[in-house]
Amino acid sequence: MGPGEALDVAAQVAVTLAGFAGIVVVFRPQSVHEWSALDRLRLRLLLANSALPLVAALFGIFLLTIEPPPEAVWRWCSGFVLLLMVPFIAANSRSARRLPAAEQMGFNTTVLYYSLAVLGTGGLVLQLINLFWWNRFWPFFAALFIYLVAAVAQFVRFVLLPTSR
Repeated sequence: MGPGEALDVAAQVAVTLAGFAGIVVVFRPQSVHEWSALDRLRLRLLLANSALPLVAALFGIFLLTIEPPPEAVWRWCSGFVLLLMVPFIAANSRSARRLPAAEQMGFNTTVLYYSLAVLGTGGLVLQLINLFWWNRFWPFFAALFIYLVAAVAQFVRFVLLPTSR
């Protein structure tokens, strides 16, 4: 499978997960504005972890359409992902710290959140290395993979766990 095909698949998976987020919202008994702060954070994580890999994959596909493709195509893609990742990480870590004490994450949620944060940090480091030294496809795709895994984890949480109060 070539990079273009892999990016196509990643974009399709991201769109599917974003669609599932819409289904989650529709079938919840309350409107989003009545949800707990923790559930709204989970929804934001699900949507962002779907939208960011979609946008990054589309950017990579766009660069691959240039004839001939730029030599630094994966370096540019990693730089683009960094531009998306840094504000995403900052905003979500701030949101997680601001959760009311009554809605603090339980042990399982905390383990999942920090495990995904470690993976995300690893993806960020890979993007930095790829931007400055490697110029390879796989580190860029690893970041998309991490985002999509995080989105799947959030979706599974929404489906399997009861709503927070």
